[in-house]
This record gives sequence, structure tokens and C-alpha cells, in this order.
Amino acid sequence: MKPQTHEEGEATEEKLGTTPSVRWALCSLALSMLLSSLGISIANVALPTLARAFTASFQEVQWVVLAYLLTITVVIVSVGRLGDVVGRRRVLLAAILLFTLASIFCAAAPTLWMLILARALQGLGAAIMMALTVAFVREVVPKEKTGSAMGLLGTMSAVGTALGPSLGGVLIAGSGWRAIFLIMIPMGILNFILAQRTLPPDGRAAKMGWKDFDSLGTLLLGLTLAVYTLAVTLGGGRFDRLNMALLLAAALGTGLFLFVQASVVSPLIRLTAFRDVLFSAGLVMNTLVSTVMMATLVVGPFFLSHALGLKEALVGFVMSIGPIISALSGVPSGRIVDRLGAPPIIVVGLMAMAVGSFALSLLPSMFGVAGYIAAVAILTPGYQLFQAANNTAVMMEVPPNQRGVFSGMLSLSRNLGLITGASVMGAVFAFASGVSVTTASAPDAVANGMRITFSVAGSLIVLAFIIAVGCRVFTTRRRTAFADDS
Repeated sequence: MKPQTHEEGEATEEKLGTTPSVRWALCSLALSMLLSSLGISIANVALPTLARAFTASFQEVQWVVLAYLLTITVVIVSVGRLGDVVGRRRVLLAAILLFTLASIFCAAAPTLWMLILARALQGLGAAIMMALTVAFVREVVPKEKTGSAMGLLGTMSAVGTALGPSLGGVLIAGSGWRAIFLIMIPMGILNFILAQRTLPPDGRAAKMGWKDFDSLGTLLLGLTLAVYTLAVTLGGGRFDRLNMALLLAAALGTGLFLFVQASVVSPLIRLTAFRDVLFSAGLVMNTLVSTVMMATLVVGPFFLSHALGLKEALVGFVMSIGPIISALSGVPSGRIVDRLGAPPIIVVGLMAMAVGSFALSLLPSMFGVAGYIAAVAILTPGYQLFQAANNTAVMMEVPPNQRGVFSGMLSLSRNLGLITGASVMGAVFAFASGVSVTTASAPDAVANGMRITFSVAGSLIVLAFIIAVGCRVFTTRRRTAFADDS
């Protein structure tokens, strides 16, 4: 019998994608994504209750949410790299354990600031779970099923986002605010058991050890991201001297970080990766798309309540339609990517998002709630198509020892888009409305703000579309030139 070739070995491994153990491993990754997304959305509904429980202001209890989001944004690239050099399986297991223990600390917190500290620890666990679940996909499923797996993770992220407010409301009404953290404990234990039993062991490439971890780069990147995040979140969309000083500090931190990455032997991020046009374009498009999606969450409630006069319960119902559509369209989007390939689906997804964005600028003012829902029904499937295709395109050819950091950078680009969208698109809406978004605004002014905001959003998606088409042209020409040289 002749020895098995490398290609035959890969084919044998890919056949394992049909085994029950692989399906259980994928369930573990999906549960990790669900928990980390649920941790973001479930706490929002508890803020009024927490303000009463701890006799605190809204600005103080808001840090229960911000501590979680800021921690994820600051560390997500670094923890992805940590998984690459220490071992993704062991780091992910430690993250699930940390998330579960932090949930216990959250539920038992005697003071608001202890709760905020516990939420930061929970965010650290969530950051690792978000980064490494995507990185694990290529190790768990066959290459031709990557899109379906990415679609499933997108679905679980959407389910966590949609489930959080309703589940949190039921738990708080029945058992108090501590229940929203207690519910995550058995889920975390189940996730740990599944991951421990089903995820593949760390390979030889993951045994480089701590000496290969770029501590200085990690510190500089974390500080730079923290400063940038504060720059765009402080002041409620109004930029003053403090915001400008923070932005300048972030620019300086970026320069220092790039200098260190070019100097060290084992950098956190290999700068040569950005020479890959598809990778760099994928990050930019991901940021632009996330900025637009955040605009729907920031601007949508004000339009529905102030311009259309909907009551709070109905606003919540209408706002949940987008995540529900997202959850239903995630897996089909992934299957479409597997069948037709990632590059054309990126373009199709962005086309749908552009149509949906411009529809949001026009249809709600013309047809009310029906127009809003119709526009969201176009925008959201387009977003899931883009996400499944873009994640697949970026992660498909990443070297095994770099999957964690590349996945972390994908998640970082998304988070930066969400943060920038909340700040910048909120500021655009406030400026276009001519009034503060925190006040009772005239319906016509709010409708005008909605039109202008989503016209800007549509323009951002058109920019992403141009980038996607440019990448396809570049790739085609490069393949043609390579074929001619051969």
C-alpha cells in the first residue's frame, strides 16, 4: 500500500465533517458565540433596574454595558494571537471557564463597581470566545463547508442579540436582575463540557509558548484601542478638546505600535498581512458594514417612537424583527456561499445592503411601520450574506498558526464599526434632526434626520461595494497574469 500523500490526508480529514463528533464540536463553537453575544444584549434591559437597586445614575450603570464592550474591543486581537502561540483549545477552555466564573461574580456582586469589574472579566472571556470560535472553524469542518459554519456562527450571534432583551425582561420580572447572570452559569458549564470533549487537540504549531507572544505590542495595541474607544464615545457625539486629544493620542499609539511590529521577531500582527488586498479590503468593508448596522440600532428606536408615535412595547417588537430575520437567514447565507463562492456573494450582499439602506431613508416616511419593516427585510439578509462570505474569504487561506489573530482582527474591525457607528451615525442623526436625540423631537425633524442618516449609510455601503468590485477585478487580473506567466 502506498503511503498517504498530504493532499489525500487533507481529503480524509475533510470527510470527517460528516461525523457526529464534528457536529458536536460545531455545536460547542455555536454555543460560545451565543453566550458572548447574549452577554452584550441581556444586560441592556437591566439598566433601569440596576439604577434603582444601587441608587445610581444612568451614566454610572451604563458602565455595566460599556465595561463588557470596551474589554472585548481592547483585547480581541491579542487574545486571538494568544490562542495561536499557546494553543487555541486550551485558551478557549480557559475563556469559557472565566466567562462562567465571571457570571457567578456578576450575580453575587454586592456593589455596582464590583458588578462592573466582574463584567470586564466576563468581557475578557467573551473576547476570547468570539475570536477563537471563528478561528476554529477551519479545524473543525471541511473546507467546502466553511461558509455554512460561518453562517451558523452568524445565526447564533443574531439569536443572542435578539434573545437578550426578551429573556432578560422575563428573568428580571420573575427573579430580579441577578437572574440574567445566573442563567449563563449552566450554559457556560455545558459549553465547557462540550468544548473539552469535542474540540480537536492543539497541534505542534501551537506549542511555541509565551516567549513568542508579543507583550509590548499587545500593551500598545490595547492602550491605543482603549484611547480611541473613549475618544469616540465620550461627549455623546460632540467633539471637544478632550476628544481631539484622545484621537491624537490614539494616532500616536498607532504609530508606536506599527514601529514595534516592524521591529520584533514574533509580532502580534505581521504587517505583511496587509499587503494582501483581499484581507485588508475585508477588514475595511467589515468596518463600514458594521457602522451602518449600528445606525439601525441607534436611530431606529427614535424614529419609531418620535416620528411614528409607537409605544415602547411596539418599538421593541419592531426592533426585534431585524435580529429575527438575521437569525433565520444566517445558515442559508452560508450555504449559498459554499455553493457559489465567497467573492460574488460579497458583492450581492453589499448590493442588497445598499438597497436596504436607501430604502430606510425613504420608505418609513412614506409608508410608516410597513416601510420600515420592508427596508429592514432587505438590509438584514444582505448583511448576513456579506458576513458569511467576507468571513469565509478572509479565513479560508489563513495559515494555521495565524488563524486566531486574523479572526481577532475580523472581530476588531466589526467592533470598531459598531463603536464608530454609535458615535458618528448618532451625531449625523442629531445634526440632521436639528435637535438633541435625547429630547422629545418634532416628528418632521426626526423623519428628516432618518432620511439623511440612512442616505449617508447607503453611501458607506456603496463605498464598500466599490472596494469589493475592485478586489474582484484585481484578483481576476492577477490570476490571468499568473496563468500567462505559467
